[in-house]
Formats: sequence, C-alpha cells, structure tokens
Amino acid sequence: MKLGIIGCGAIGTDVALAADKMKEIEKIYLFDKKEDVAELLCSKMKKATVQHVNTFLADVDLVFEAASQEAVRQYALMVLEAEKDIIIMSIGSLFDDSLLKKLETTARKKQRKIYLPSGAVCGIDGVLAASIEELDNVTLVTTKPPASLGKSVETRTVVYRGNARNAVKLFPKNINVAACLSLAGVGFDKTNVEIVADPVETRISHKILAHGKFGRLRAEVENMPNPKNPQSSYMASLSAIATLHRVLDPIQIA
Repeated sequence: MKLGIIGCGAIGTDVALAADKMKEIEKIYLFDKKEDVAELLCSKMKKATVQHVNTFLADVDLVFEAASQEAVRQYALMVLEAEKDIIIMSIGSLFDDSLLKKLETTARKKQRKIYLPSGAVCGIDGVLAASIEELDNVTLVTTKPPASLGKSVETRTVVYRGNARNAVKLFPKNINVAACLSLAGVGFDKTNVEIVADPVETRISHKILAHGKFGRLRAEVENMPNPKNPQSSYMASLSAIATLHRVLDPIQIA
C-alpha cells in the first residue's frame, strides 16, 4: 500500500513514523502547508517523500488527513473523486451538512471508504450499536487544562454548554470527539456537550453518557496530552494508528 499524509503536526507525525515501520506500506508521501515541517519529518523516515497532494494523489491507495477542517474542505472530495479511500481526523469539518452529504454521495458512487477514528474517547462503538434502536440522550463532558483550550482561568470553569454543532464551530481544534460521537449517535444538534477548563487537571478527560432503549452507557477516559502538542490527546494518535492497522488487517474487530 502507498499512503499519502496531509498534515505533519503532532498526529500526522505519530502516524507517519508508525506507518514507516509497517511492512504492508511501501511508500509514504508527506504534505504540509509548511514545507519545512514536512521536510523535517521526512528526514526521520525511510519510506517517505515530500510531495503536494495534487502530485501524490494519483499514486496512493489511501490518504490520511490530520491537518485542519479547512484541509478536509479542500482535499477530501478530491481524494474520493480520485477513487482513493481517506481517513479523516478533523471530523469537526463534517458538521457542515452539505459537505458531509457530498462526501458520502461521492464515496458511494466511487465505492470508496471514509474512515473516522474514534480519537481520544472510548465508548463510540457502544453508542453506534445503541443507535440502531432509539437513543434518548447522548452527552459528552470534556475537561481539559486551560492551556489546552487556550484559556486562562484560576478555578474550574464551564467554558461551553450546548449542542455539538456549535461546540465544533467554537472549538475546532479541541472537540473533534464531539463530531465523531454525533455521527455515531443522534446527530450534531441533539448531542449535548459540556467543555470544562480546570487548572488542577494535568490530563484530558472525556466522559460519554447515553441512555435509550438499550439501557445506559457511561464511558470515561483520562488521556495524557500529546507531548508534541498539549492541545491534543496522545490517545488520538493511537486511535489514528489503530485505524490504519484496521485498513490493513484482514481480521476486523467491530
């Protein structure tokens, strides 16, 4: 398999270095709008080459996006129309119903796959299964150190309470987990989100609460910040790498 990576930040770097060690991957193309960042990462790898998306797209089998919501808007449809699969990390971009519909329609037409890693949360699989029947309520409570949210507070402060659609708009770099949860469950408008800045916290906490016909679900994880970027959980990188393994592995755990 040949892999193209869009975005060479913390998550893109973690995935690229992991992919470089996977025997199933023969070639890796790196692209970042800051070319020097891509070049630096490339220098640490054996299988990598720096190329623009427009150039490498014809040669890859799979594209991994870890750049931004804007990158998804700019490249995702192009990737699918080129009949390539894509892994999207900036899932918050999909709050745009028009974009989501275009991507889904094109993926079906081209018989391609759009993979959305669960990221820094646990319990998405349970919500997805529960959504087959009626779900009454789905809530995400995210607690982060203030610096991770770009805030400066001295006491525990709720910085947002509302639906997932607005949460993703207001915190595009911090709350991709809300987007993934929304798509798995009751949608962006019905998924409740509470974001808390807590100066005492050193970890990033995500708690999912859901109830419906299936019963009740409570899933909580406390993540260490990614050492390359404190705004991101290290679990998000691990989830991305696990998704890449899932694409490659013949045995699927659903």
